[in-house]
Parts: sequence; C-alpha cells; structure tokens
Amino acid sequence: MRAAEAALATRRFATPIDVLVGIRWVSESAVSRWRQGRLADLEGSAQVDADRLSAAMRLFRGWAQRRGLRPSETTYVASTRDRRPLRFSASGDPEIEQAYRTHWVAPELSEREEEQVAERLSRPKDVVVISALNDWTCALCGGTGSLLLMEDAGPVCLACADMDHLAYLPSGDGTLSRRAKKASRLSAVVVRFSRSRRRYERQGILVEEEALAKAERDCLADEEARARGRLRAAARREVEDVEFQARLARRILELFPGCPPERAETIARHTGARGSGRVGRTAGGRALEAEAVAAAVGASVRHEDTSYDDLLMSGVPRDRARERVGPRVDEVLEGWRRA
Repeated sequence: MRAAEAALATRRFATPIDVLVGIRWVSESAVSRWRQGRLADLEGSAQVDADRLSAAMRLFRGWAQRRGLRPSETTYVASTRDRRPLRFSASGDPEIEQAYRTHWVAPELSEREEEQVAERLSRPKDVVVISALNDWTCALCGGTGSLLLMEDAGPVCLACADMDHLAYLPSGDGTLSRRAKKASRLSAVVVRFSRSRRRYERQGILVEEEALAKAERDCLADEEARARGRLRAAARREVEDVEFQARLARRILELFPGCPPERAETIARHTGARGSGRVGRTAGGRALEAEAVAAAVGASVRHEDTSYDDLLMSGVPRDRARERVGPRVDEVLEGWRRA
C-alpha cells in the first residue's frame, strides 16, 4: 500500500510494476532488461514465487478499489526493433496478463488526462544500444565494436543491425537531443553499465546525420529565447524547492518533535536538494512518507552526530561502520521521537 500510495502521490496513477519495485520483489534493473526484450517475462526475475505475486496483485487491486481509483488497461511493448508485446507472467495466462496491464488512475483525472497516461505507458520505449565494457563477438557476423544491441540471437553489432549509418550525439544538451530524435526516423539510446552504481546509465543517442544537422540549425536560431526560458524555469524551480523543503521540515518535526527546528530545516535543505539523488528526492521522499523521511533524518544523524565519517576515512568498510554507529543513531532518533 505504501508503494502504491507513493506512486499515486507522484504521478496520480499506480501500476503493478510500481508496487513490485516498491516492495523490492522486482528490481528496477530487471524491469529495464525486461523492457529491452532481454527477459522472456517479468515474473521470472521476481524474488518470490507466482503465488505471492498473485497475492500482492490482489491486495493492490483491493487497495485501488477502496481508494476509488479507475482501472485503465494499457499495452506494453519491448524496446526492440520489432516492438513485440511484453509478457508479464511465465504462463501467459490472459487474466494474469490483463491484471498486470491494468493501471489505476486517480478519479480527479479528466478523460483526456487518462488517455495521455495510457498513451505514455503504452508508447514503445527507445531502442537501447549498449556501450560495451568487455570484449564481445557479434552473434551474426563474428565481428565486434564499441556498441551493440541485444537481440534473441545474442549481441549484435550496429552493421548487422542496419544502424551503423547513425551519428552519435553525447548527452548534455537536452534540447538538441530532443530535436534530433524527433527529426530522425530511426534513433536509439546509448547506455553504459556503471559498476559502481550497478545500473545502466544513459550516455547519448544515435540519430540520422541529417536530423542532427537540422536540430543544430534550429537550436542556433532560437538560442536567445531558450536562454530566457531557462532563467524563468530556474526561478520557478527555486520557488518549488523552497516550498517542498518547508513541507519536508514540517514533516520531520511531526515524526521527530524533539528534533531542533533549525536542524530539521538543515536536513530538509540537504536531502531535498534537486538533483542530489538523496532520499528526499525519491518518490517516497517527495510523498513525505514516514519511512523515507526517517531514513533522511537517520542519515543526517549518522554523519553529524557519530564518528561514521571518521571511520570511513580510516578505511573501515561502510557496512561495518554503519553497524558500529548504529546504536548511537538509534539513541538520538529515539530521543527526538519521545520529546
């Protein structure tokens, strides 16, 4: 229910995938591989068996019905060139597949907004090209290269995929990337696996050279207007961030009334900073969920009120350092809860 509430608060709709990822029965990386067409079904990557998955889906459906949400069925297709339908269950049972395809939308959404949600969810994902970390061999021609696609036969080079004519545009200029992709009849997202973060991260896109040239001309033509727009957007985001951090500080004091108000404000500013990747910017943090807020406060106590950072600097492994300062963190949090 908490996972579903977090999704609903953020997007005004919730899906079975939101729940399974939120309760950590399915990882985001598994969902990504499934969307790329690299998994036969999503259930096979779950940490639990099909019976428990079915139980979770029944609980989710019951929660949605009690909340008065409206069911809306959508389609899911793979980010492969053939755009084949994605399968959720190992059995492929039509009723199970329909349950997974059904997302639940807030009643206040208009019919047009609901259609937009369904269109966005059913829209084919980008074709994904992987920037290789290790040596590999094309499953079709025996060659290799710096970029590859994963297909049913295995890794395939761009030449065999008929995509070697595309130009590479690195990430960095969002407007240029959007315009180039829109103008290109064929495009792909280039990702690379980060060993430190254990996930694939976007590196850029592949687009037709003529589309890239057109996008560059368009960007030069309206650079001044876009610069003014960026200033207005930055000012708007600053106001939104201040308002969110104020709400987060109030929520901290609700959960930890003994926390000094100035400390609550400091924690809110730190963990709620846009683009920080900290817990305050997660879906749970933006929804002001108790668990996420408590995690943010606990992180602050660990760094500011214990010897945790000194232990890390002395070479103590992170897990062991957390274990050593854990009792002190619990002591401070319990004191703030009681006051």
